Amino acid sequence: MTAAVTALSLIISPGVPAAVAGKTVSAAASRMEEPGAVPVKDQYDVRRELYDSLSSVTNVEWYWIAAVDQYERTISKAKPKARPQLGQTVGVFIDQARWAGVLNPYSDDNFPLSIQWFNGIGRDGDGNGLADRSSDTDLLYSLVSFASAKGTSDIRFPIGLWDYYRNSRAVQRIEQFASVYKKYGKLDLYQHAFPLPVGTNYSYKDTWGAKRGWGGRRSHEGTDLFAGHGTPVRSTCYGVIEIKGWNRFGGWRIGIRDLNNHYHYYAHLSGFDKKLAVGDIVEPGQVVGWVGSSGYGKPGTSGKFPPHLHYGIYSDRGLVEWAFDPYPMLRRWEQQERQRRRR
Repeated sequence: MTAAVTALSLIISPGVPAAVAGKTVSAAASRMEEPGAVPVKDQYDVRRELYDSLSSVTNVEWYWIAAVDQYERTISKAKPKARPQLGQTVGVFIDQARWAGVLNPYSDDNFPLSIQWFNGIGRDGDGNGLADRSSDTDLLYSLVSFASAKGTSDIRFPIGLWDYYRNSRAVQRIEQFASVYKKYGKLDLYQHAFPLPVGTNYSYKDTWGAKRGWGGRRSHEGTDLFAGHGTPVRSTCYGVIEIKGWNRFGGWRIGIRDLNNHYHYYAHLSGFDKKLAVGDIVEPGQVVGWVGSSGYGKPGTSGKFPPHLHYGIYSDRGLVEWAFDPYPMLRRWEQQERQRRRR
């Protein structure tokens, strides 16, 4: 079987992929494919060099490439059994059949020409003559090359992303991530803040799973932080405002999507920062609203319970989201902020 595929690759005219002809990825980007070669503290620098290198050969802006890689990383973390890590650093997962081509008789094919013959998407991104599914460069280059077929502009590239994922949620997430990377011009955007100003009067405990009765029997998916009416509510992360408005359970609420593909839900607010709108980018510690007691009724309903912030966090699994207990993270962010204040 190997000989047959090799013969096929020789029949098709040889050559180097047009996108990488005369160009190679940086040495640092290549090093990250060697196990243990790059310290964790340098991973952001290594990733950025890879993104910049691929940007130069694909004409796709680095922030789109970074957003694609980060989205892939978050889905792989959410579903590790279905999406085992293939490369050393990038988060891209491409299944074997899609990589080599569904009708390819050699499922482990790594010859770019025969892969193309069978309509696989695997490509040689580093110019070594092989489309290696365990190569960080080849994985990311293959996905970006497929998505850029419809164009590389900020308007056209998302169309190619739809062709790849066939999932509007995936395209939205990547667009959100790209907007954050583009605004700040860097990758290290994973710091957090406590949702209430540390040092003010508030209290909270782990209320995950507690019973709730209004609106039907349901469990509590979050943590309640009790504070005085009007206490500032702050973004816990770098992220994009995804939802803002009224919810009959949560009252005035706001939802923020971060780069870990976590949805941060702030409910029962007395109001919002009027300058903020859906699609705006926020950062840790930025005031987004104020503590209130809204909810449990039609728009404007308030006062059915003591003022507090309901804070929830949800993880995106590609097609659905699931809530998890935010209490441990709240404790950690509070402690970290206290330490920063002491310093």
